[in-house]
Amino acid sequence: MINPEHDTLKRKAARLSVLSNSALVVGKVVVGLLSGSVSILSEAVHSGVDLVAAGIAWYSVRESSKPADDQHRFGHGKIENVAGTIEALLIFGAAIYIIWEAAGKLRTGVVEVEHLGLGAGVMAISALVNYLISRHLLNVANATDSVALEADAMHLRTDVYTSAGVMAGLAAIKATGIAMIDPIIAIIVATLIFKAAWDLTRTAFFHILDVKLPEEEEAVIHEVMQGFQGRFIEYHKLRTRKSGHIRHIDMHLVVPRQMTVEAAHTLGDAITAEIKLRLPYSHILMHIEPCPGSCDLCAEECPKLS
Repeated sequence: MINPEHDTLKRKAARLSVLSNSALVVGKVVVGLLSGSVSILSEAVHSGVDLVAAGIAWYSVRESSKPADDQHRFGHGKIENVAGTIEALLIFGAAIYIIWEAAGKLRTGVVEVEHLGLGAGVMAISALVNYLISRHLLNVANATDSVALEADAMHLRTDVYTSAGVMAGLAAIKATGIAMIDPIIAIIVATLIFKAAWDLTRTAFFHILDVKLPEEEEAVIHEVMQGFQGRFIEYHKLRTRKSGHIRHIDMHLVVPRQMTVEAAHTLGDAITAEIKLRLPYSHILMHIEPCPGSCDLCAEECPKLS
């Protein structure tokens, strides 16, 4: 069920995220302390959280690739969902800290910002690096259906917008001389971080609760079943859920009473193969049931068998 090539891609992408975040955290902390800018320091905190999140993502993609064992018979896929949920909580915490610090500056009215050019330069570099890394992570996440890498990419994409916002704030301070703009920008940054955290929570946490697959994916299953409609009576009790990148699908398939076990098994295999072709990384369990035999033609020859 684990594609070795995809596993390698995921691990390399996660390591790249750890390295890039480490460099950005150091740069933002140094410039933030030199300038005294709460918005730059808020970005440093944000990148620090992203560094922790990148480490969690790296660990989770490594562990989730392990095959099923006696203790985890459905595999280790949900490690990625747990990792994404932890990352969301970390982002919420970072946003609360930023608002606390910025609100303190606004209450006291004491705001001093220096080295504006250096700060704007670091923000520009941060925005560019995070955009390139997040685009790469998102491409790998889409190719491998990795929740953890998607979460990491969302973090970094948020950093692009917040870095741009801080850079704009520093430019406004330079132009107007009003240093109070700095904590206001920091609060705006925090609201964007809250939005990213909520989106990530919806992506990662809800799958821990075994919510069904998205409507468009279940529609694919129904389309496949429609294609085999002339070979079975009906299907029911369709259940779907997702564990990491693995889709779990089960259903009851009602076949003609006269159909042999071998024929029913062959039909089930054909349906399963088509669903897996349309929805990769699917684990499908199909329960075969005979029809109740209430059709008038049942005693002779079931029309479905012709």
